Formats: sequence, structure tokens, C-alpha cells
Amino acid sequence: MEKEIKGRKRNVSLRKKTVAVVLVAAIVLSAIAVTISGSFYAFSTFKHYKKLAEQLADTAAGMLSAEDIVRYYNEVKQIGDYDEDLYWTDDAYRAEYDEKANAIKDEKYEQMLNSLFVFADQSKGRNEIKYIYVQVLDGNSVTYIFDADHTEEQYQLGTVRPVSAETLEMTNREYGVPAFISNTPDDGWLCSCMRPVLDANGNPVALVGVDISMFEVVNNSIAYLATLVGIILIAVAILIVLILKGVNVAVVAPINSLSHATRTFVEDQSEGLKEDSAITKLDIRTGDEIETLCDSVKKMEHDINNYITNLTAITAEKERIGAELELATRIQADMLPNIFPAFPLRKDFDIYASMTPAKEVGGDFYDFFLVDETHLAMVMADVSGKGVPAALFMMMSKILIQNAVMSGKSPAKALEFVNNQICANNREEMFVTVWLGIIDLESGLLTAANAGHEKPIVKAPESDFECLSDKHGFVIGGMSGLKYKEYEIKFEKGSKLFIYTDGVAEATNTDDELFGLERTVDALNSADNKAPYEIINSVKKYVDDFVGEAPQFDDLTMLCFEYKGPDSKEITVEATLDNVTLAIDFVNKSTENLHFSDRDKNMIEVAVDEIISNVARYAYGDGVGNVTVNFASDEEGITLTVTDGGVPYNPLNKEDPDITLSAEERSIGGYGIFIVKKVMDDISYEYKDGKNILVMKKKYSA
Repeated sequence: MEKEIKGRKRNVSLRKKTVAVVLVAAIVLSAIAVTISGSFYAFSTFKHYKKLAEQLADTAAGMLSAEDIVRYYNEVKQIGDYDEDLYWTDDAYRAEYDEKANAIKDEKYEQMLNSLFVFADQSKGRNEIKYIYVQVLDGNSVTYIFDADHTEEQYQLGTVRPVSAETLEMTNREYGVPAFISNTPDDGWLCSCMRPVLDANGNPVALVGVDISMFEVVNNSIAYLATLVGIILIAVAILIVLILKGVNVAVVAPINSLSHATRTFVEDQSEGLKEDSAITKLDIRTGDEIETLCDSVKKMEHDINNYITNLTAITAEKERIGAELELATRIQADMLPNIFPAFPLRKDFDIYASMTPAKEVGGDFYDFFLVDETHLAMVMADVSGKGVPAALFMMMSKILIQNAVMSGKSPAKALEFVNNQICANNREEMFVTVWLGIIDLESGLLTAANAGHEKPIVKAPESDFECLSDKHGFVIGGMSGLKYKEYEIKFEKGSKLFIYTDGVAEATNTDDELFGLERTVDALNSADNKAPYEIINSVKKYVDDFVGEAPQFDDLTMLCFEYKGPDSKEITVEATLDNVTLAIDFVNKSTENLHFSDRDKNMIEVAVDEIISNVARYAYGDGVGNVTVNFASDEEGITLTVTDGGVPYNPLNKEDPDITLSAEERSIGGYGIFIVKKVMDDISYEYKDGKNILVMKKKYSA
């Protein structure tokens, strides 16, 4: 890790950053200082020259005679309109005009013009008056009276010039034009001002204009600013050097020491250095935030050491708990039927179930088991809560339910028994919802009871899955002494049953939307013609796709049962002695490929002969009726069911003959049924729906 840190490229060091910050700050401050200083210098200088221009213009105005200026102006106007273009392009026009204008000039005119020249020349080296002139404002133009200009550009008496809109806007006949600074390509920087020439009554008759050259002033300003910038740059350079030294001593060196100590922290830990580590040896006494940071790092090291010590113990404990939870998960999984196909030799039904706990162990459970050869019990339950407590409660409930059913109790009686057992010692006040059903695999009759559990979903042959509104009782463990009601469902071949816990319908996606019972039924119907295994997986996929990235909210437990019915064959004939051989041939053909010995097959033939002959002789008296032989087989043997509509008669009530007596002492009759009892392994009788039903079973030899 240290090598990685050392090898990592540092783009900009702290020293460089400090120089950059100081330099930027110096540039900004210098720019501000130069701007403010230059602005103040220019403002003061320009203000001074504006005031000076006004004073010079006032002085020049006082040197002039207003009455003479008015006279010169009026005489110039008598010459006629002045055409500037002709004046400069037509020599004849200019000569004529100059002659008329010069005729107006008298000695007094020359004296006033010379006084203006002298006034302007005397300012050289001090005020630098560049232009001084006298004008009379006339509408949007001015007429020049005097122009103290030594160059050829001097305006002669009577020269008329247009006035710009900006100048006209500033011009006031009474106060003139206030001083202003301008910069033109021809004249450069000028400070200009116009002041009125007043007559004896104080009325303005003309304007005296003074233009002061600002060339030297502007050059001095530039030199001043350049000097100021140079001084600031030198000061900045000195400041950067001093700051670098200060930062190196006060910041960089302590931070480097702190950085080195923190980089070696892991190395010190691996070497077992706690009291003598690089961080512990740090002795930074800067009296500022860096010293506070050093103290914080030392405290952090102490806290991390304590944390690592505690974390090691906690990690070991978590690993132990994790191993135990993993073992508990396997134990719970082993408690449930989890090997499929569960009954590979049974062809009369198919069953599949799955449980996906929300935590390592869950409170949901399912169960199914054969009560006897013709009855299958199915259980679906949901314990309150989750985790280890729910798992323990689940195991106890499962065992109690199975024991109650195997003891011969009906579903309702089994739930009553389990409820009383749990309520007798339930200090934690936990409960479990249970659906319990026992199906007769021969008749397809399901007897069920519901203790507060979800409604089962059933499917009749050639129909869709539908939710069954069954009778609900209270939850197991909620109150002792409760009674539960049973209901029956007749399953035909191809019927299916789906039972589940609320984790299916209440599965929640990222939008807090429930999967719901309607989607559950739709998922079942999308795979209704498939085997239970495929149906369960289809529903699971539908739920997973719906939930998406949302965490699993509850245990997800499902069971699907398909009733296929016993593998039976059947023949119905008239109950006559002539048809006995037809029944015998039917049974012989059915047992032809089964695992019976020849002796067993002969015994079966004898039993069929005896029973069918008795029906032919006695069942219908003088009339004729039908007799039906139903043949069914499974992994243990065969079942023969003989049904007739004759008079009620239970042959099993016939007392067995005493075969210890001699032939002369024995009574007549009773030997046929006695032989049947001997050759068959099991025989039973019932009279139901107006029919005699005799069931005989023969098992395969071991």
C-alpha cells in the first residue's frame, strides 16, 4: 500500500499551489491597486487641467473687448455667406473673401490677436496651450473672430465651421463649454474649455476656446503606472519567497511528517507496533490546525487499534454464528421433503414443492407424506416472524402436525390437537397459519381444513386455475380450545392444487407494488398444462421478474399437486354365469405382465371366479343386472373392485366354516368367500349409493 501511495503521481505539490495562489492573489491585488491608483492619478490630474483650462479661458476672455468682437462679427456677416468648400478649392473666391475680411481688421483687432498669441506663447513649458481662439455661436455653426495659431491651419476672421451635435449639446452661450478631455488622431490628448466674453451688461457675445495639450501628462501617467507595476512585481517576488519559506516550515514539513506516519500505519500494525508506532512518535507543535490534525490522527490510531481488536473478536463470533446459521439452513432444508420425484413409483399423482427463505432460515414450511397407501397428506404453513425463532417454531409445528395426522386424525381434529399442544406452552405468543389436506388417492376426494392460511388455488381438468374461497379458522397458537371446520373437494384425473404462503402474493417490487393474487393466478395459468415442477418454477420466475432489484420481503414457499388417479382398467358385463369367463379373462390379461408368480395368478383367478359367480347367482334374484370389475395397480400390487347394483349383501359377514370338522359335519355354503379371504391379502366391503362394492387387494410376493 505504501509503495502504491509513493508511486502515485502528484499533479501539483503544496508549494506550487501556494505559489500559484499567492501569484494569482498578487496579480489580482496589483491589478486592483494599479487600477485604483491610475484612476485616482488620472482623475486628480485631469481635474487639475480642467480647472486650469477654465482659468486660462477666463483670463483670455478678460483680455478681449466684447463691443469690438460684436462689431467684427456684424461686419463679417455683411460680406455674405461663407462657403468653406469654395474657400479651400477656389483661389479666386478665397482671395476675394480674404480681401474683404482683411479690410475689416483694424489696429485694435491686431492688438487683441497679438495679445492672444503672447498669452499662448507664454504658456509654453508650463501650461502647453496648443490652441486659443474666439468664436461666435450662430445656430449649428460658429464664426471664427480670432485664432492664435501659428500654423497654416489658422482660421481667418469670418471662417464658419459646423458644430457637432455633442459639442452643441454641451455648449451654453452664458457659461460656454465646460472643460473636457478628448483624444483625436490629429491633435492627440487635449483638455478643452470655452468661456463666454461678456459685454458691459454682462451678456455673452462670444466664446473663448482654450485647448491644452495633455501629451506630457498622459506620458507621465503611463510612466507612473509602469513604475508602480514594477514596484509591485518586485514586492510580489519577495513575498512569494518569504511565503514559500514560511509554508515549508509551518505547513509542508509537518504535513509530510504526518503523511509518512500515516503511510506506515499498516506496516506498524503488522509488526505489532502500537505504543511505538510512527504516529505515536509524532511531535508537531505548530500551535494551529495542523497540530490539532496531528492530535486527531493519534486519537484515530488509538481508536482504530481498539476497533481492530473488537472487530477481530466480532468477526470470529460472526463466523461462528454464520457457520451455525448455515448448519441451521441445511437442517431446516433436510426437515422438508426435498428429493424429487418424491414418490417415483407412484403413477397416480405428482407433487413438487419449494421454499426460498428471506433470511438464512425461515418460518414457512411445507410437508407431504403418505398416511397409508391410499391417502396423501399435504401441509402448507407460515410461522409468525422470521429467522431462528421462527425456524424453531416451524420445526416443532411440523412434527406435531405430522404426528397428529399419522395417528389417524382428520385434518380438523389434527389442527385442534396441534393448537392445544402449542397453546399449552407458548410464552413467546408465536403463531402459525396452516392449511392441511388429506386426499384419498383412489377416489380423488380431498378433505381439508384451514387455520388462517392463504386460500388454495385449484384447477379442474380442461379449466383454468381458480382461487377457492374455503372455510377459515383461527391461527394455530392464538387461542386454545378452538374447533376447525373441514371441507371436501372432489378431484378428477388431471386436477391440480396449488398452495402457498403470503410471500408469493405479497412480493414487493421497487415501486412498493404487491405481486398480488391476480398475478399469481395468471402465472399459474401460463403453465397450467405443465407438470408441478414446471408450474412452481414458472411462478417463481414471474415473481422474480416482478420484484426485480427489490430485496426479498418474505419467505417464498409453494407446493403444487397433480391428481392423476389410480392406473385402473374396467369391464362391465351382465351378471350371468356365462360372462364369468369374460371377467376372468379381463383380470388375467391385466396381470399378464405384472410381477406375480403363476401360483399368485391362479389365486387371483379363483377369487374373481368365486365373487362374480356369487353375484350372478344371488345379486339380482330372478332378474338380470350388471357387474363391474375395476382393475388398478401400483408399486405394491393390484386392487380389484367389484361393483353391482343387486340387493345389499356383505359377504364378509358370513362366518368362516370350521375346516377342522369332517366333510359330513360341515355345513353347506360359505367356502367360496372363505377361499377368497385366504388367497387375497386384503378384502373390504361397503354399500354406497345403492351399490355393493367389494375391494380385493393382492400384493406382489417379496
